[in-house]
Amino acid sequence: MRFTVVALLGLCALALAYPPQHKITDKGVQEKQKDILRLYKYVNQPSYYKDHVEISKTYKIHEHFDDYSKPEVAKYYYKIYKYGLLPRGEIFSVFYEEHLKQAIALYKLFYYARDYSTFYNTAVWARQRVNEGVYLYALSVAIVHRPDTYEVVIPPIYEVYPYYFYNSEVIQEAYKYKQQYYGQQYEHEGNYNGYTINANYSGYYLNVHPEQSLSYFTEDVGINSFYYYFNIYYPHWLGGQEFDYKNDRRGEYYLFVYQQILARFYLERLSNGFGEIPFYNWEVPFETGYHPSLQYPNGLQFPTRPNYAHLYEYFYNYGQRYGNNKYAYSYTHVQDYERRIRDAIDRGYVYTHEGQKVNLYSEEGVNTLGNLVQSNPDSPDRYYYGALHVYARHLLGYSYQPVDKYHVAPSALEHYETSLRDPAFYQFYKRIALYYQKYQSRFPAYTEQDLAYEGVEVKNVEFDRLITYFDYFYSDVSNAIYVTPQEYENDKVQVRVRQQRLNHKAFTYKVYVNSEKEQDAVVRVYIGPKYDEYGRYINISQNRANFVVFDHFKYQLKSGENVIERNSHQTPYYQNDRTSFKQLYQQVLGAFSGNGEYQVYNNEAYYGFPRRFLLPKGTYGGFEYQFYVIVSQYVPNKYHQEYTNEYYYPKIGTGDKYIDGYPLGYPFERPIYYDQVFYNIPNSYFYTTKIYHRNENEINASTSTQH
Repeated sequence: MRFTVVALLGLCALALAYPPQHKITDKGVQEKQKDILRLYKYVNQPSYYKDHVEISKTYKIHEHFDDYSKPEVAKYYYKIYKYGLLPRGEIFSVFYEEHLKQAIALYKLFYYARDYSTFYNTAVWARQRVNEGVYLYALSVAIVHRPDTYEVVIPPIYEVYPYYFYNSEVIQEAYKYKQQYYGQQYEHEGNYNGYTINANYSGYYLNVHPEQSLSYFTEDVGINSFYYYFNIYYPHWLGGQEFDYKNDRRGEYYLFVYQQILARFYLERLSNGFGEIPFYNWEVPFETGYHPSLQYPNGLQFPTRPNYAHLYEYFYNYGQRYGNNKYAYSYTHVQDYERRIRDAIDRGYVYTHEGQKVNLYSEEGVNTLGNLVQSNPDSPDRYYYGALHVYARHLLGYSYQPVDKYHVAPSALEHYETSLRDPAFYQFYKRIALYYQKYQSRFPAYTEQDLAYEGVEVKNVEFDRLITYFDYFYSDVSNAIYVTPQEYENDKVQVRVRQQRLNHKAFTYKVYVNSEKEQDAVVRVYIGPKYDEYGRYINISQNRANFVVFDHFKYQLKSGENVIERNSHQTPYYQNDRTSFKQLYQQVLGAFSGNGEYQVYNNEAYYGFPRRFLLPKGTYGGFEYQFYVIVSQYVPNKYHQEYTNEYYYPKIGTGDKYIDGYPLGYPFERPIYYDQVFYNIPNSYFYTTKIYHRNENEINASTSTQH
């Protein structure tokens, strides 16, 4: 299983700047970090830690109802637990209603624990008893939402549950090593005292469709884990009275994130000779087949979709028993819900469940639309407008109808960890993005007066030469292996995966700005396409939805000339590779036994798109993209708070995550009728450059000349 790219030479040449880290010295946080990492270890097995075994035996939920701020939550969970829940070892999917109900109930049990001690005891109790998929999901959502745990770093999901991130042959190779070679002498690689598996992407064995050549993007562990964490922080079922997302502009953010994912995917498609994301109709056979090359921990293979799959209920359910199973009628559901959403956008208003009329084209209208499309608890009427994405995922994923509620075979689209692997994901959400653009088209376009910043002019923009390459990334997959109690405790079994992932040579860029006076400004930088796959120029009026946020920051302009210099490690919406599970755990143990501190990346306890993919791949001869820089007057975010801690990151729901008070995607969130408006305003600048792709051994030979 080889991925034929030459080994990297001269890593030191790539390090123009280093990712910022900070030290964790708070003993309370360190203790919680240690506790929570232990909960994630070998999650498919019961925990063999002696303290976990003891807590599991002695802690009884029904004796501690008053230790939860909502005792009724604990009473309800204990009741359904006695009735019988999804057994351990069975497949869990958040897109099956029965499974989701159990996950929500467990989340509430964790969330409403009065203090950390109760939360931890409850988590250990559930660790030994609850289905591992339900447990992993509910625990993660609770950790990032509880005020006393949201600063704790969740270990990389691709190391906690490798089955959803690496092809089945990788998992089989890990099993084989454990059964045949563990404990024997064999040649180690460098200082690593374990076994290394070379991993490929799914096109290595099966190339079902030309789209599979993009698998280095769609199957990247960082991109897929970003999407998983996004849905951990903003679950589609959480909101309303249970958790207030209003200050986070949750609906607007939902639409914006999907628009950005699609735009970023389009940039990558251009680097590989592909054009726009295909559009499909429900009535026409779905062209793009998909073979996930994944298997569940219980050995069941992920469902596949053939090329030109029929979506009609007759074809989709042929030969299966489905009775009153609502997912069997997904075709009808998606038709109904799409029509209702289109009608709402055209009419300009929606109705609540109580019959109250809500204007979609008001200040809060975009939030309302986003909540409606996501079908979250803040939707005006989540039952009438429906969970379109749930039924669309079931239908497009071509998953089988379950025999019963506890024996399901979800498709890749029915797990957040694997959704982005399937090309159908992008095609479905393109439909959602088109509805969003239809909504935006009803708003007036920005004029030069709207966009101009009086007394400010962007004189020039300069970038270093932009170069991408593939390098090796290592991740631990030991959690995929089943171990003995002794091996669990001593942590001697070590298996890791080595896989090629896209990266870029570190770079800096400069923006030259003249200002008539000293003032606070906000700088936005976007990257977008300039030409389509045939080399034809694309007007920005047709292209505005394909620009991706590249950088965004507040800046204090001084009177006169300003030279703003930024590097590729400063962009706020991107995240460095997460610290390995075992590396983080060893650092935490070292903090207790030695220096009293450990280091994490500044935003590691949050989430972001992988920084490796800051740039699209480009081509050997260079593919032209354009950057758009706009400097605007600073408009404060009304929920922003000043903090003395340099490394503070905002808690979900506070509304403090946004740099300023502008609409998300400004100024591309409005229709553009005249391209020249964007070229005329002095406070913005279009910069065209090429992105080059090189083999690793060519990196040192490349020059740093500027375009």
